Amino acid sequence: MVPLRGVGLVSLSWKSMRWRSRALNTSSCEGARRIVKSPPLLSLDFPDDWVPFSDSREILKSPPLLSLDVRDVWAPIADSRESSSVSNGTNQHTAVIIDGKAIAAEITSRITSEVRSMGKYIGKVPGLAVILVGQRKECQTYARNKIMACEEAGFKSSITEFPEDCTEDDVISALSSFNHNPSIHGIIVQLPLPQHLDQGKILSMLCLEKDVDGLHPLNIGYLAMRGREPLFISCTPKGCIELLLRSGVEIMGKKAVVIGRSNIVGLPTSLLLQRHHATVSVLHAFTQNPEKISREADIVITAVGIPNLVRGSWLKSGAVVIDVGTCPVECEWCQPSSPVPGGVGPMTIAMLLLNTLESAKRAYNREDKFNQANNLHTVVGFLVLVSRLAKWSSSDWVSLLH
Repeated sequence: MVPLRGVGLVSLSWKSMRWRSRALNTSSCEGARRIVKSPPLLSLDFPDDWVPFSDSREILKSPPLLSLDVRDVWAPIADSRESSSVSNGTNQHTAVIIDGKAIAAEITSRITSEVRSMGKYIGKVPGLAVILVGQRKECQTYARNKIMACEEAGFKSSITEFPEDCTEDDVISALSSFNHNPSIHGIIVQLPLPQHLDQGKILSMLCLEKDVDGLHPLNIGYLAMRGREPLFISCTPKGCIELLLRSGVEIMGKKAVVIGRSNIVGLPTSLLLQRHHATVSVLHAFTQNPEKISREADIVITAVGIPNLVRGSWLKSGAVVIDVGTCPVECEWCQPSSPVPGGVGPMTIAMLLLNTLESAKRAYNREDKFNQANNLHTVVGFLVLVSRLAKWSSSDWVSLLH
């Protein structure tokens, strides 16, 4: 058996480790739907009828959700839906690398084109603001990569930096300023924040319509609820799903394991996989027999930021692996695998740009409707005035002139 570098646990046992619990803490625009393959979540909400699906493969792209949102019917599962959950290891596959960088470049190119058209026809472009607290090198790198991507795509961008010992009021004040700035359509609070800051309180102050990272409690809540559509989906989970869809990986009905349950990646990824009708298990530091659970999965998404955590024995032959990490990963018998770097990272930034573009479109559509209403009010007022003047007699006009 060949060990996985960057995905395997070599000398540490699962039981001897404990991950620290850290608080890493309506429908889409038509143009955005043409850029990514992920369908609107509401179009995926249909009932769990536990009987063979005759046309389930046709529903994967864009079925309407609310019309199918009824109670679960727990009927017996037919044999045709069953398959062996653990490979015997005799069916070896050559890994196919998912080129996240190329997919992200294609998406970003189309976003750039739309931004160029927006600037040409209405003279405005999307705006993104980033709030960065402290001197953590990885956070600084992430923040500057986002600003750089904005500049390349033609977005307006702004970054506000605070020292490690800043107060909550400092951060909330900057957040409030961006909330009320009409030229800013997306706001990112770079996480994690220093421990003395109340991350939940700060994120809850973020304007829902500008929460392009999808971390506002309402966006997470709507993601979890069938029959609801969040304004924004968290960028990294959204990028993971897009990688799977564009690589032809079927999600519906498959067993998926998410390793990690952070508010930034693990939690929203598990919720999003459920909305795409995968059967999802979440592994965390207190999970018993994690190797057995992981080995049954068709799709494995690792999202804990710990190198060498998962061994090759954790993966069955043919499993699809998405690694949300910063350490290089090699897999010789997995199906499509996302490389590090060049996998999820570029997709995260592409999804951030897309969410910001959607936010700008919503804002400018509201502004356009407001201007139309004002113009209509002006025209109506003018017509009323004309009708009244038409009824004036000559003596009325003489009186007005004098």
